[in-house]
Amino acid sequence: MASALFALALLAALAGPLALRLRRSPGFVTGRDGRLSTSTVLALAWTVVLLWLLLALLAYGLTAGGGIGWFQGEHGPMSDLTSVYLPLLGGPYVAMIAAKTVVGLRVENGTMAKPAPKPTASGRRPLRELIANDSGRTDLVDLQYVALSAVTMLYVVLFFLSDVGGGLPRLPHEIWALTGAPAGAYLVNKLATRATPVITDVRVHDGLLTVEGGGFAPGPAGQATRVTVDDTVLPAVTDPLTGALTSPLPGAATAPFSVVVTARGLRSDPYCYEGAPARAAAPTP
Repeated sequence: MASALFALALLAALAGPLALRLRRSPGFVTGRDGRLSTSTVLALAWTVVLLWLLLALLAYGLTAGGGIGWFQGEHGPMSDLTSVYLPLLGGPYVAMIAAKTVVGLRVENGTMAKPAPKPTASGRRPLRELIANDSGRTDLVDLQYVALSAVTMLYVVLFFLSDVGGGLPRLPHEIWALTGAPAGAYLVNKLATRATPVITDVRVHDGLLTVEGGGFAPGPAGQATRVTVDDTVLPAVTDPLTGALTSPLPGAATAPFSVVVTARGLRSDPYCYEGAPARAAAPTP
């Protein structure tokens, strides 16, 4: 019991400050678009879990375990490290490195759009980004990657706490598939994602509609980018500095209304413009 409590305290000492640091400044685990990177977060989580296991075993072996001799032997406490736990860690890292490479090449080639996300009031990134695509909708591939990885980590942590003196939990060698297979599906999904336009913000000022996002580049053979407000197609002009689309708003259009961008024959998800937020009334003197 004492060893399990010590291991829990050690886990809190490792994960707690790191979680607080990332909550205040998540730049370390964000992607090219400033959103939380699913592959980076999961690779970091597995690193923390494995580091915790090794430190907890080291502390137990040098105290309750009796010393250096506790680590030795064919069936010692770390006998499954290379055959089970390093593959569990390797899958997320391969997915992270490969995904960053694929996304970087596709962004440079113009076959993928990575628009900047809307800033939040607190400056923190919502955890929902781990399971959502660039449009903010839940992505089934990201969801299964996060869910299966979380279950596997929970399995490892609970089994270790149940018997710290037994060393690394004796897991089936095939358990690496619970991180390897979802990581492979995550990478294939990155390869298959098309450069669909993404709307991140819509503003209206003095009758002019401004649409921000990414993937607005016109298609070949003069295929123009179109902005549709409800069912009305508007002429759009691309700002060369920001890449945003601007268009005169029809007088009949009143908030709320739906905005859709079509570029290269691909249609964005509808963005519902609710209208400018009302200003607070000035206090009466």
